[in-house]
Amino acid sequence: MPDSHPSKKPALDYVKLYEGAHGPNSRSTFGAHAYDAFLLLTRAVPEAMKKAKPGTPEFRVALRDALENVKELPAAHGVFSMSPTNHNGFDARAAVMATVANGDWKLLK
Repeated sequence: MPDSHPSKKPALDYVKLYEGAHGPNSRSTFGAHAYDAFLLLTRAVPEAMKKAKPGTPEFRVALRDALENVKELPAAHGVFSMSPTNHNGFDARAAVMATVANGDWKLLK
């Protein structure tokens, strides 16, 4: 990905953290999805905690509402902008074409 892509930094942050804990080339898309969930929760939980106590039904509603209001959050797989009708949250920036050449990913332009 070009340095200007909003997902490049969070993706590299994930790789550094994961491989730092599990060794070189141990990263996977599954771990990156979990990292993206962590980023979403890091943004949403503080907002939900302003409205309700964790462990209560009110907190679950507040957390859902906070997640649905996340906007422009760069993550490893794309930029999240959630809404009540869009729980995927990705826009066109998340869609890229790549190929594997000589055992390495190459972005198609």
